Amino acid sequence: MAYWLVKSEPGTWSWDDMVKAKQTEWDGVRNHQAKLNLKAMRKGDRVFFYHSGDEKAVVGIVEVVKEAYPDDSDPTGTFVMVDVKAVAPMPKPVTLAAIKADGWFKDFGLVKLSRLSVVPCADAHWVAICAMGGAKA
Repeated sequence: MAYWLVKSEPGTWSWDDMVKAKQTEWDGVRNHQAKLNLKAMRKGDRVFFYHSGDEKAVVGIVEVVKEAYPDDSDPTGTFVMVDVKAVAPMPKPVTLAAIKADGWFKDFGLVKLSRLSVVPCADAHWVAICAMGGAKA
């Protein structure tokens, strides 16, 4: 199993929206590196759900339930989407400020590639962020 982080503006698609929907397509990604990350996701991979914008925090965990397929919102046919389902909220949201405050995370994609909407998460970073947020790793 691999680990990832996806970002969403809460005003566009929030954790509450994710929980209500239970499962959704993760579409609308229009960056080539993020597209490659979506293509690398496998069924069963776990993903941090991150609120961008003003909140800037990991607020939940989702799971990939369908691997990459063409994004029907992309008229060019270039980009892909995956399907994810809600797994659990982060008991205590883990802020970007808290992650950045620990120099150990300097190589984490959320810090290193701050504008990228889909980033891989190393096993050790996954465990550490789960611990910070009180979630079971």
